[in-house]
Amino acid sequence: MLQCIFLLSDSGEVMLEKQLTGHRVDRSICSWFWDQSLSQPDSFKVLPVIASPTHYLFHIVREGITFLACTQVEMPPLMGIEFLCRVADVLSDYLGGLNEDVIKDNFIIVYELLDEMIDNGFPLTTEPNILRDMIAPPSIVSKMLSVVTGNTSNVSDTLPGATSSSVPWRTTQLKHSNNDVYVNLIEEMDAIINSDGVLVKCEIFGVVEVNSHLSGIPDLTLSFANPSILNDVQFHPCVLFRPWESEKILSFVPPDGLFKLMSYRVKNLRNTPIYVKPQLSSESGTCRLSVMVGIRNDPGKAVDSLLVQFQLPRCVSSANLTANHGTVDILADKTCSWSIGRIPKDRAPQMSGTLVLEEGFEQLHVKPTFQVGFKIMGVALSGLKINKLDLKNLPTPVHKGFRAQTEGGKYEVRS
Repeated sequence: MLQCIFLLSDSGEVMLEKQLTGHRVDRSICSWFWDQSLSQPDSFKVLPVIASPTHYLFHIVREGITFLACTQVEMPPLMGIEFLCRVADVLSDYLGGLNEDVIKDNFIIVYELLDEMIDNGFPLTTEPNILRDMIAPPSIVSKMLSVVTGNTSNVSDTLPGATSSSVPWRTTQLKHSNNDVYVNLIEEMDAIINSDGVLVKCEIFGVVEVNSHLSGIPDLTLSFANPSILNDVQFHPCVLFRPWESEKILSFVPPDGLFKLMSYRVKNLRNTPIYVKPQLSSESGTCRLSVMVGIRNDPGKAVDSLLVQFQLPRCVSSANLTANHGTVDILADKTCSWSIGRIPKDRAPQMSGTLVLEEGFEQLHVKPTFQVGFKIMGVALSGLKINKLDLKNLPTPVHKGFRAQTEGGKYEVRS
């Protein structure tokens, strides 16, 4: 049972406080948690569950916002973490992203969502599609009406029928003039390439998204051509676990609209679609830098939105960098951003130039790490393939569609 939820900014300021039970948790617990976080040399090493002198604390970090929950009683740790993840996902979906300004501008909706998502410390309604029927998402029209009428509440007067249904994630008696369902494979590639150009680690985190607009109570089954490559699978509550356990088939009654059906991980990949080759040499207070980018293994589709970024070392006083393709920008925080876009077919993009070191530094002792981002539409680099999607309990023809895309995640090239 959770007793309180806090939302903290990246500076440790309490932006939102929600007391969930009769036992009130003092805000001083946030200061204790923040001191513990700052005492760690690496913020990623802070444990998701820590024990304070008075409470157990659960926390996650999304887009610089810390979601902190407190309890004094024994409870499953994963329940607290999973609930905070669900709160973060719902807020991001409702508000179109997460940052300090958005949360402060829509704090009424945030409180209303928390009122419906948790009751007396226990999770209640966490399905986004049902919450949308209960609480209207923010819009310009709703804000204007609240100013004119003085009514700031977005909560519906009627309870959605799905709250009393045997399928709580789906609204009852749904009817669509056109029945269609689309399946999207969205993957992120995480990779680490060392200074010798050797691939140290490469894996993919993927999500199967379904956009469903089907009448009645349809029964869907989705199968893959090669499900054996999947690891660490997680499912939406609508998925029946027994068919997956026995036959690796996803059998489900879908929510209406867009939802995440499944997430997975594919490990130990041996190829990356692109290469990034940095070269650095420094002497007499000047460092020469050259970075070349190109296609390593042709994915069969165009590589778009290619972006290479790196942090200039502290000892660099100025930089003069140019590229034969794309644009190079040096931001105020000394981040160099090389926006390439799509790789041309006639030449390999290259960035080169000089870095001037501060007085007293003859050579560059700390070499930068290059962060790479890209997008490839129409292909899943994990090799996962959808075999077929079958639909039952639908009287009318159904339009089906499939789409895949791969993006760069934590893709690092060390120099």
